[in-house]
Amino acid sequence: MSELLRLENVTKRFGGLTALSDVCVSVRRGEIFGLMGANGAGKTTLFALIGGQLRPTAGRILFKDQPIQGKRPDQICRLGISRTFQIVRPFAGISALDNAIVSSLYGAAARSRAQARESAMAALDAVGLAPFADRPAGELTLSGQKRLEIARALATGAELLLLDEVLAGLTAAEVEPMLETLAQLRRRRNLTIVIIEHVMGALMRLSDRILALDHGEVMALGEPAAIARDERVLATYFGGA
Repeated sequence: MSELLRLENVTKRFGGLTALSDVCVSVRRGEIFGLMGANGAGKTTLFALIGGQLRPTAGRILFKDQPIQGKRPDQICRLGISRTFQIVRPFAGISALDNAIVSSLYGAAARSRAQARESAMAALDAVGLAPFADRPAGELTLSGQKRLEIARALATGAELLLLDEVLAGLTAAEVEPMLETLAQLRRRRNLTIVIIEHVMGALMRLSDRILALDHGEVMALGEPAAIARDERVLATYFGGA
């Protein structure tokens, strides 16, 4: 698989605190790439740097071989990167469809309303929300709102999805269908997905490769089986081998 995203020596400091230090990693086109690490490891900061919500202190971020660090979030979105957030914040008083239409227009300002509606409906259908298109977003279950978050990211026309804890808060019965939805999105839409997740069993099953962060530094990178055997990961994240 060819490379889609590359981080070169990416560092982010907040005053005297170093949230990320000299991170070098690449994400291949079409893969599901997992991010793991304890709270404060730098996972969400990394997403914010890729998505344009933050600017790196040092280093470069390249998407399709073009540097994107320093660009605004809307510019990065229109290049083909979209993200979700840990806490869902839909426009609660309008329908799921209208939520997705807003995202579609944000992702490609040149779209007509009809084109945006078509893109939005396709995104809702892809995550299983088509039957709830006319329901106010605030009336959806947490699982439904998580799916709407993904649909809104899809509706922008993204090639790369950054998914931040989309399994958090779901019941055991809801996790399995969500995993299948994510796997289908990769297969049917030729998407590349980078996912932060604390549900380790799910992350191990879903990911092609996993990056483990510890206090902003790369601790391990490899296939799930290798990460599960890594002594540093076992000691740092799981409390010992």
